[in-house]
Amino acid sequence: MKTISAPWLESPAVQHVCKLLEAGGYKALFVGGCVRNTLLGFPVSDHDLSTDAPPQAVIALMQDAGLKVIPTGIEHGTVTVIVDDEPFEITTFRLDVATDGRRAVVHFATNVVDDAHRRDFTMNAIYCDRHGEIFDPLDGLCDLNARRLRFVGTAVKRVREDYLRILRFFRFSAWYADPEQGMDPEALDACAGESDGLRQISAERIGAEMRKLLSAPEPSQAVSVMQTTGVLPTILPGADVTALPIVVHIEQQLGRRADPVLRLAALGGEDVANRLRLSRKDARKLERISDAARSGMSAREMGYRLGASDGPAAVILYSALIGVSVSPKAMEEAARGAKAEFPVRAKDLMPDHAGPEIGTAMKAMERRWIESSFQLSRAELLSESSQ
Repeated sequence: MKTISAPWLESPAVQHVCKLLEAGGYKALFVGGCVRNTLLGFPVSDHDLSTDAPPQAVIALMQDAGLKVIPTGIEHGTVTVIVDDEPFEITTFRLDVATDGRRAVVHFATNVVDDAHRRDFTMNAIYCDRHGEIFDPLDGLCDLNARRLRFVGTAVKRVREDYLRILRFFRFSAWYADPEQGMDPEALDACAGESDGLRQISAERIGAEMRKLLSAPEPSQAVSVMQTTGVLPTILPGADVTALPIVVHIEQQLGRRADPVLRLAALGGEDVANRLRLSRKDARKLERISDAARSGMSAREMGYRLGASDGPAAVILYSALIGVSVSPKAMEEAARGAKAEFPVRAKDLMPDHAGPEIGTAMKAMERRWIESSFQLSRAELLSESSQ
């Protein structure tokens, strides 16, 4: 019998929740990311539990134990239980009885095999109890060990249940699959043939998936296949994958963390911020680095104008768009520009200048100062301006 061990399984909160369900005569099985990532040796962030207990029974058991319960998705059998400030999503085993590509009508089940058959990928249908004992009704462990991503059952059926699974397929491929194996042909056929279904999915859900995909250490192959299958043009018309692997390579060369907004800027496309419902912060960054990379600014000016974070990102994007690796000197220039502070103030030009003349003179001096690699002093700039 296969078992796993991990610090999170031994935590008092985990053991407490499971024991409460078991004391009520119910199963308590962890499933999805916490099991998958533990088996792969990846970090675990969420602890999702599946049970044969109906939602109302879960609520009663937890509240009787003095725990806070939030009915986060009770119509689909999910409640969130808070133990020592840690949230646990507990979902009743279920069957999808009707779907429309966005949402499902579910019936609750008592059998873990039924629950496994409604999941998206075999590697996400591996369960374990609080002792770490594995339950693998669909042989997902074999696929996981081979780093092979397969839909549960028929790929087309799984995709039609929720078209967002198309993007999840590419996201999981980037994070967990072996790129040397190539992607499952049946899955690719389903993703290509059903890609129009993504038009039914909200921009927020698509944007969240794309951000997760582009946060993978190396998403280039997955995004390239998205382009060839027609998935990328469906969600981001005008996007092109050419510059993406160069950005990824530069980030890795420089030891920088994956930057999903920079990688999104490398893809380009029409009305990206709106199509993916980016936050105002991310939309602003996307616009700033995209405009700067195409503006003809020097690396030092990108650093000065955009700052310590966005300036280097714009330099990397510029290099990727012209198809070259970034030079160490350019990154040094950007870093120096980010620290530079223009030494002249508008009041320094008074009373010799007034009104719009001040702005014009300031811009001219700032331009000379940038071109001097920020070397010209305040006195030198004012002296030149007075001549």
